[in-house]
Amino acid sequence: MKTTIARIAIRDRDLGQQARAHLDNLTKPPGSLGQLERLAIELVEMTGQAFPAVVPPAVLVFAADHGVAAEGVSAFPQAVTAQMVANFVGGGAAINVFARQIGAQLEIIDVGVASEFPGGNIERGVVHEKVRPGTANFVDVDAMSRDEAERAIDVGIRAANRALDAGCNCLIVGEMGIANTTASSAVLAVLTGEEPARVVGQGTGIPQALLPHKQTVIERAIAARRPDRSDPVEVLAKVGGLEIGAMAGAYLGAAARRTPVIVDGFIATVAALLACRLCPGARDFMIFGHRSQEPGHAVALAALNAAPLLDLDLRLGEGSGAALAFPLVASATRMLAEMATFDSAGIAGSESRE
Repeated sequence: MKTTIARIAIRDRDLGQQARAHLDNLTKPPGSLGQLERLAIELVEMTGQAFPAVVPPAVLVFAADHGVAAEGVSAFPQAVTAQMVANFVGGGAAINVFARQIGAQLEIIDVGVASEFPGGNIERGVVHEKVRPGTANFVDVDAMSRDEAERAIDVGIRAANRALDAGCNCLIVGEMGIANTTASSAVLAVLTGEEPARVVGQGTGIPQALLPHKQTVIERAIAARRPDRSDPVEVLAKVGGLEIGAMAGAYLGAAARRTPVIVDGFIATVAALLACRLCPGARDFMIFGHRSQEPGHAVALAALNAAPLLDLDLRLGEGSGAALAFPLVASATRMLAEMATFDSAGIAGSESRE
């Protein structure tokens, strides 16, 4: 983790200015493609390339279980985590559909699934990086040790490096873990100082009547664990989740290699905030894919000064919203590289048309 953080540099703002000048010379009114133009400039600055490539993308889905599920904070039993991993391997989940649509390499990483996987062929479709079989119930004890939290972050760094070594040019990071909105809400409340009531949502679809219980669980955990908000690894260890740490590691790994990463919804954005508290420079390499229905997502986005590309009322996770946003990111690079300039098209520039 420390080695990776030390490699994270700032974006190339000078090259971004050159990209802006190029965009203004394309066959369109200056600024007329709005956010797409700003996105193109950001991609140039991130990659240090005048004409960046984001194809092919990689989707990394980290799976882990949470001991706090024993508190009845989810609409589904813990066994669903392993069952959904099997669904990922079988190609039947939403993220499989969207990954195929955008031509993405898909990797499923077991960083802490507690249950056995159903069926004999599942094991071969999963990268086995299990730090421990799920976290402990952080109402009673720390979710994990500090060493385990750091190891989870390292799992994400290694996954990012595998994808980039395989030739991928953009990362999409997703997750699967029953009760992980509870862990994410706890981490977010600690890191931002917000009251749990402001960041707790329905997650997998618990009834509205159970929200006060979920809020109380988080309040009890924070009061009992007393994590130091100035120490992100401690926050992760005391009230976080293994897949949250791995996602944070993937963001750090991408940033260290000047690679854009598209951040998914609530849980992914909390992991992004954790990564940025570990290394503020990691923020420069993040693109925010969509705005989740989870109320805590707005808090996390505000903490990162982030404006998502899409708002589709999603709350699935898995990296699905980020995958849906990827075509916009690819469009930004193609616009930059393939549109004609006024000179090359033989069209009078804007100064001649005023």
